[in-house]
This record gives sequence, C-alpha cells and structure tokens, in this order.
Amino acid sequence: MIPPIYSPAADRYDNGMSYRRCGRSGILLPGISLGLWHNFGDTCPLARSQAIVHYAFDHGITHFDLANNYGPSYGSAEETFGQIMRKSLRPYRDELFISTKAGHDMWPGPYGEWGSRKYLMASLDQSLQRMGLDYVDIFYSHRYDPNTPLEETLQTLVDIVRQGKALYVGISKYPKETARTAYRYLEERDVHCLLYQGRYNILNREPEDEGILKQAQKNGTGFIAFSPLAQGLLTNRYLEGIPADSRMAQGGSLQQSVLTPDLLARLKRLNALAQKRGQSLAEMSLAWLLRNEQVTSVIVGSSSVEQLADNLHALDNTRFTDEELKEIEDNRN
Repeated sequence: MIPPIYSPAADRYDNGMSYRRCGRSGILLPGISLGLWHNFGDTCPLARSQAIVHYAFDHGITHFDLANNYGPSYGSAEETFGQIMRKSLRPYRDELFISTKAGHDMWPGPYGEWGSRKYLMASLDQSLQRMGLDYVDIFYSHRYDPNTPLEETLQTLVDIVRQGKALYVGISKYPKETARTAYRYLEERDVHCLLYQGRYNILNREPEDEGILKQAQKNGTGFIAFSPLAQGLLTNRYLEGIPADSRMAQGGSLQQSVLTPDLLARLKRLNALAQKRGQSLAEMSLAWLLRNEQVTSVIVGSSSVEQLADNLHALDNTRFTDEELKEIEDNRN
C-alpha cells in the first residue's frame, strides 16, 4: 500500500504556538524550535524521525535546527531531513526556516573543521546537497576559531549570503568581545547578524552572566537557546537514578560524574516547584527561558512524538511569581 501524501494540520498556526520577533528583522521564530542534534541520525528509524518532524510542523514549529555533523553519524541528520523534505515537506518549503552550521569536526585533515573559508564553503555545499536544498534560511559559524583571522570567517559569511546559499547568517558560542567584532563587521557589509545561538538553561547562565543576551539585544540580534534542558538533566529522567538506556548511561556527551548528590538534590527541589506549578520539570525549565523577552526561541531535541508534545506544554504557562523565580535562583548553585 502506498503511504498517503502528508498534509499538514490546517490549524498549525492557530493551535497554541507563539512567534517572536527575531532581533531587528522581519523574521518571526516559534517559541520552541526543533533541533536535530540527536535522534535523527542513521541509527534512528526514518519513520520515527519523520513522525516527529510532521508533528512539529503540525503544531506550528517552523524552525528546524541542524548542523553538518549532527547524527550520528556525521551528516546523517541532514540526510534524514533531506529525505523528509523530498517525501513530504517540499511543497511547504516557504513556510520553513531551516538552519545549518559548520565549525566543529566534520572530516579528516586540516580543512575539516574550524573557521577557514575553504571549510565553511565546502561544508555548506555538502549540507545543501544532503538536504536537497537550494539554500538554507540561516547559516551559522558554529564556533569561534582563534587561529583563523576572524575577518576570513566573517567575510565568508558575507559571501555566502551574497551567493544566495543562505538568506541570513548567525554565530554560535562566540565570546562576547569576538561577538562584538562580528556584529560590527557584518553590519558594515550590510549583512546583519540575525541570531546568536548559545547554551542557556536554569543550570547554565553564561549568556546572562557574561552579558551576551544584552549585547545581542542591543545589536538587534535575536538569541536562540540550545540545550535548554541541560541534555536531559532538567527532566524527570535522572531524578531516581540513571536509566540503563539514557544518554548518561551510554557515556556520550553527558557524563555520569555530572550528577553529583548536590545537583540531584537541587533537581529534586526544582521538580517539586514544577509540580506546584502544574508542570513537569522539563516544561518549567522551558517556560523559565520563554518568560525572558530577550530569548527568541529555544531548541528542543526529541526522541518521540510524545516527548515533543510534552515540551510544547511549556507554552501554556510562562508566567512566574517573584517567589518562584527566587526559589529557582536559590537552587542555581
């Protein structure tokens, strides 16, 4: 039997998703974006990945965040997304905001990572081929390269826009002083930096503490938060121990040594507060970010439709009392 052609929900823009102005631009992004870092590589069934992406779009998520080496294996998340585009999303391309990045390790040799013109140009060409796209909506320099002249990296971003391979550009994880230079360089060449992408969650406040949030706002650049749930720490996943099938148990990017007795106690206190609010710990953690007008969007990962559906409930209540915010602050350290 031939599967039916996908038809997105008719009410996808009227079923609870909120959209936020992205800095000083014409772009609106959904409060929650879908990241394809994990769970969309070639180790995951295509049918499951497609179901998650379809559910996201059906519920107003228009922004899909990728990078060249997302998987595993490297490149396979983009290949998966490309298959979904070809199978079902192609007619809706103009409703989608698709991002990719380059900067981290991708292929062997001296030209397979960091910020050289050669690497960034080659990587984007490969990403477009994997996804079957003519352009991406935004291309990021995924990390600052201290050994390549910053002007080389930034001029490459300028040229990528002028070549039509990306509509906008952004920077990710750049130190504050380097970001200031990047903003100025791009602006002087009439290529506004649309987004700064940084790690930000209840447990990690670097963008707030280092002034990166305020700097982006002053520059008219949106801020998009990745790892809003601290790779699963800010969920109920580890409140009663380390599940055998969890990312922490498998020894990946989240190490067991992170879950100290002190951190576990803080997580349980935060969970108790979330329950008082009628939310899960994950929902409260996302809502805490979304309460901040300086945050344009938060990027969530998902291993199932059910998990994504739970995350979307964060949009139902992003208001916090002063007492709740104080309690969260008290459990910060």
